[in-house]
Amino acid sequence: MSLPDAPPINQKWLHCHGQQLRKLARAGLVWLEKHHETVNALNVFPVPDGDTGTNMLLTMRSAYKRVETSEDTHVGKVAAQLSQGALMGARGNSGVILSQIWRGLARGLAERETFSTNDLAEAFRQAADTAYSGVMKPVEGTILTVIRESANEAGDAAKKSSDLRFLLERVLERAQQALERTPEQLPILKQAGVVDSGGQGLVYILEGMLRYVHGQLGVVDMAGGAVSGLAAVNAPAQALAAPEDGHIENPYDVQFILLGNNLDVLTVRNTIDAMGDSTVVVGDEQTIKVHVHVQDPGRPLSYGISLGQITDVVVENMQMQMEEIIQAPAVAVQTAVSAPTLEPGQIGVVSVAAGSGLADVFRSLGVVGVVNGRQTNNPSTEEIFQAIQDVPSDRVIVLPNNKNIILAAEAARDLSSKQVAVVPTRTAPQGFSAMLALNPDGELAETAVSMQTAAQQ
Repeated sequence: MSLPDAPPINQKWLHCHGQQLRKLARAGLVWLEKHHETVNALNVFPVPDGDTGTNMLLTMRSAYKRVETSEDTHVGKVAAQLSQGALMGARGNSGVILSQIWRGLARGLAERETFSTNDLAEAFRQAADTAYSGVMKPVEGTILTVIRESANEAGDAAKKSSDLRFLLERVLERAQQALERTPEQLPILKQAGVVDSGGQGLVYILEGMLRYVHGQLGVVDMAGGAVSGLAAVNAPAQALAAPEDGHIENPYDVQFILLGNNLDVLTVRNTIDAMGDSTVVVGDEQTIKVHVHVQDPGRPLSYGISLGQITDVVVENMQMQMEEIIQAPAVAVQTAVSAPTLEPGQIGVVSVAAGSGLADVFRSLGVVGVVNGRQTNNPSTEEIFQAIQDVPSDRVIVLPNNKNIILAAEAARDLSSKQVAVVPTRTAPQGFSAMLALNPDGELAETAVSMQTAAQQ
């Protein structure tokens, strides 16, 4: 027997089952995807790097992927899958907060076959509480404010009607109003003439959901009022919100998932927060999602490795992102991490890294030479060989950090007249672990074995 979709517009919608929740999530994803570049254009806080829309979109895609082919009708189980997908795929500050909104919703809907307005109101309340608790220093005038106001409205609406459609209509209206007030709460938004980007992203998700329950009819594009606040025709909002000296204090956006046993979320959160700002650390005893802005990207990654295994590592240079957006080379600030200086006779390490962010992490850990490991075109033997030859030492260790690059690294080793060892790392996190075991003054073979052992732990 097929399950009903959302009921016709002239009927009350009293209960939502798992397949309807799945379609609500998809509708929110589709509407955010349509408008994510607008969200990017609004992004000035906490750093004007123009990627909030993209990060929220990637998070929503990961959430929906968990339920895309699901036929489960149990709303609690579907919500839990959405929550887990959002956490594992969360990107950026806004994406991690969005994952916590899904986590709170899942908590509120746990064990329920279907949900009513009262159930959804409680889920919204838990979504707001969970989002706030995951942020080290909550700031009003952001997505946090929008979800809190939405939760308050959900509670009020549930007291007035048992119709889920009515509740979602009221929640979207309140979210839009909260969004429009964000410039009065956060001065940098007012300075740039925009509303909060994360809040706008959440509004698009809610609007997409409401479009679904209205059968794609009856909902105007409410984003116009907010986006009309975009400042300057000839200058992006990021240019108006950029620091006066053009320099971001903590330019590296570091994100990873920490896997372990008996992890203490509060201890991890406090330790990570001491390293930088924009800290969001959420999870449980086995899995913790970490997001932080730092000066030295190696510090949080090394700390994570000391506690367990890390995966899904993302390191982005926000300074470079901001400069590219505002097209202001005159105020460019060099933030790339310099390669360490080798003492005579020390071992030099060559590492393959995909992107400038990971390259800087490896340099901060002591790598002398970095080879660009492009996603669709792995480096050649010649490129790795040249990097080996460029190391100012006759003793070199190579970290491929990709199973498809190991053979090329070994071929480059055989071409070189130097003493070269290849530690067959298959991922960037394995490379990080290996670097923590580097003894630049040790014997080459023994050091390579120690690094390989560390990489495999």
